[in-house]
Amino acid sequence: MKGTVFITGASSGFGRACARRYGEEGWRLVLSARRREPLEELQAEFGVDSVHIITLDVRDREAVAAAVASLPESFCQVELLVASAGLAQGLEPAQRADLDDWETMVDTNIKGLMYTVHALLPGMVARNRGHIVTMGSTAGTWPYPGGNCYGGTKAFVKKFAENLRSDLLGTRVRVTNIEPGMAETEFSLVRFKGDQERSAKVYQGTEPLTAPDIADIVWWVTSLPSHVNVNSMEVMSINQAWGPYAIHREERTG
Repeated sequence: MKGTVFITGASSGFGRACARRYGEEGWRLVLSARRREPLEELQAEFGVDSVHIITLDVRDREAVAAAVASLPESFCQVELLVASAGLAQGLEPAQRADLDDWETMVDTNIKGLMYTVHALLPGMVARNRGHIVTMGSTAGTWPYPGGNCYGGTKAFVKKFAENLRSDLLGTRVRVTNIEPGMAETEFSLVRFKGDQERSAKVYQGTEPLTAPDIADIVWWVTSLPSHVNVNSMEVMSINQAWGPYAIHREERTG
């Protein structure tokens, strides 16, 4: 075994791809998600001696702390956190957005990340080794219509990771924020609350990033020599780029 990685949001998307990547490389896996069945599939694939699974909603502060505190001895020295749990909900402009959607994104993308890092970081500092990988987004830097609260939460992730780096100066604990652009996972299906047709249109006619693409990037930044810290990495498909500034023009009559 090469070490222990704790992955949130491991039931699908980037988290699941990272779990498979690190499992194939011989790491011990602590996998958490709200859905248990996908975690059990990974445990069956890599073995109970290599995989500890936790049914966990990262929005639950006490549950996160208890899950970390009760890790079995063979899994308790977590060297790497991949904080992949996160979501977007809705694409309405702010004036028509559902406030419940906003709260869900804040509770998951911001609070869930804080709870997880706060539970695992003291052990990393005490052992003077470790790596925290946060899952940001290009939306944390570049706004788009309907991105309102989601982009705000990912801007928090970006600044939180940068400030962790400042706090951890003088330790051997690294922090990296990965900032993917458009990627074909369950992301849009969740954003559109199960609307398969609307979700499929997001990726129609293009070649987006995939979850294994991001898992390879996470693997690379965490496999560098221990004195090398990749602070952040923004990555897009070759088929995605930035557009011109949006300008509203009034039609003049007469």
